[in-house]
Amino acid sequence: MIRRRSSPLVVAAASLALFQLPAAQAASPTLDKIKEIGKITFGYREASIPFAYLGSDQKPTGLSLDLCSAVADKIKTALRRPELGIEYVPVNASNRIPLLQNGTIDVECGSTTNTAERQRQVSFSIATYVASPRWLVSAASGVTEPKGLDGQTVVITQGSLNFAVAKKIVDDQKLNVMIVQAKDHAESLLMLGTGRATAWFEDDILIAGLVANASDPSTFRMLAATYAPSYYGLMTRREDPEFKALVDAAIKEKMVSGAFDKLYAKWFEAPIPPKGQNLQLPMSEAMKARVASPSDALTP
Repeated sequence: MIRRRSSPLVVAAASLALFQLPAAQAASPTLDKIKEIGKITFGYREASIPFAYLGSDQKPTGLSLDLCSAVADKIKTALRRPELGIEYVPVNASNRIPLLQNGTIDVECGSTTNTAERQRQVSFSIATYVASPRWLVSAASGVTEPKGLDGQTVVITQGSLNFAVAKKIVDDQKLNVMIVQAKDHAESLLMLGTGRATAWFEDDILIAGLVANASDPSTFRMLAATYAPSYYGLMTRREDPEFKALVDAAIKEKMVSGAFDKLYAKWFEAPIPPKGQNLQLPMSEAMKARVASPSDALTP
C-alpha cells in the first residue's frame, strides 16, 4: 500500500475549514441538544392570532410559526442535518418561560413582549412585531386625530396598562376628556359601537382582532397616532447567545430580502384562517424602522 503525504497546502486548507465552521455549531448548548436528539422543538400559542394559533386543520400557524420555519432551515444548515425533525409543543402565558428554561422547547414561537424583567430569565430575538396603543374611534364621529377628542368621552379597559398612557396624552395635550372604564375589551368596543364613548385606547393588535370579528368592522376607524411601543420577539434560552444569534440571522435574512414584508401583509392585511377575517393593520412606522434596522432594543 502506498501512502501519500498530504501537501502543506491541503493541510492548511483543511485546518482553515475547521475554524470556519459556524461558531454556534461548536458553542451552542441548544444546537448540541438538537443534534443529539435529532429534532427541533418549537413552543407555540394556541390562540394568539395572527402570531401563533391553531388553524382549521388544528395545526399551529401564524407569523411566528413562519419565522420559526426559517429558523429551522437555519439550524439544519448549521448542523448539516437536513433530515432533522420538528416537534410542536403548545405553551401558555404561565409555562412558556419554564418550558424554555428546562429544555422542553428550543424556541418559543408566540407573541411574547420583550421586557427588561423577562430578559433576566430568557433572551429575545430581534423584534418581530412592534405593538403600540392607539385610539379607535367611531367612523361616524368625524374624529381624525387625538385633538378631536376634546370634549368627548373615551373608554379604557379596566386594568389595562394603557390607562396611564392615555391619561398622560390627555394631560399633555390639555384635552377636556372624560375617561370611563369598561370591565373588558369586549365591553370597551361595545361602548364605542353604541355611542357611549367616542374613542377607545388599547394596543393596536388587540383592537384589530376585535374589530375584524365585529358584525360591521367599517363602523370603526383606528387613528394613525401611535404611542409607547412594545416589542414582540421569539424567545430563546438566556445562557445561549450563540443560538440567539442564529435565530436573529434567520429573521434578518427575511427582513433584508423583503420576504418579511410579504409575511406581514399575509397575516395583517389579508384574510386569514380559520374565519377569513382581515385585521386590516398596515405596518406601522415603528415596525418599518425595525425591519430597516433589526434590533432587540427596548426603546425606539
